[in-house]
Amino acid sequence: MTEEVEQGRAEGEMTLMEHLTELRQRIIKSVIAIAVGAVVCFIFKDQIIDALVKPYCDALPESDPDRLVTQENCALVQTQPLEGFSLVMTISGYGGLMLATPVVLWQLWQFIVPGLYPHEKRYGIPFVFTGVSLFFLGSALAYWSIPRALDFLLNIGGFEPLLSPGPYVSFVVKMLVAAGIGFQFPLILIVLQLVGILNVKQLRSGRRYAVVGIVVLVAILTPSGDPYTLMILSIPMYIFYESAIAWGWARSRRNRKSVNVA
Repeated sequence: MTEEVEQGRAEGEMTLMEHLTELRQRIIKSVIAIAVGAVVCFIFKDQIIDALVKPYCDALPESDPDRLVTQENCALVQTQPLEGFSLVMTISGYGGLMLATPVVLWQLWQFIVPGLYPHEKRYGIPFVFTGVSLFFLGSALAYWSIPRALDFLLNIGGFEPLLSPGPYVSFVVKMLVAAGIGFQFPLILIVLQLVGILNVKQLRSGRRYAVVGIVVLVAILTPSGDPYTLMILSIPMYIFYESAIAWGWARSRRNRKSVNVA
């Protein structure tokens, strides 16, 4: 068993130039996938805009004679001639990234797979499936939290909320993408364990630092900065941290049994 493992490592060795060439090819394929996704989002831009504006409308009062904007007449106010064009470009770019997530994750896996053991190379499809699921789970949680975040943010200063489409849509889209990227946290920890940079012992000893780090990371990734979003996203990420520890423990135990059998 040991000789097969070492042979697998040796077969996966590449020169620096080969690594750089491989990385360039993976990046090019990812960029093409993002561009295709951007075109799709551009075609369906009206439906996407309606979905992005809905949390703002839900955060407004149903009807209030003292308010200029309510759920009955919910609308964004364009204040610059190029704001609509900038909004569509933002939606297309970030939306393309979201749609291309399976391709990007697959290209990432193909880049790191040469350095893995032969029995670990079969994790490719579970890696991509889990990554895509986590990305859209994070985005879904962020989308669900946006009305609550807006209710807090729009009322904290006591001003009349008249939002323009550019800043608002950029705010929402960045929250969705940031939450999706943040939810890749357990996959990153698993990959670092696979390549030997981290181990279960280090993760266990770093629990107290992980709590602080997760809260800080969520605060940086999410532009809202409100306590609701912070709590909604931080709790699952810490659960993911513990899941990565459990996965590493199971992997170490399985590897020990394989060595003993050999």
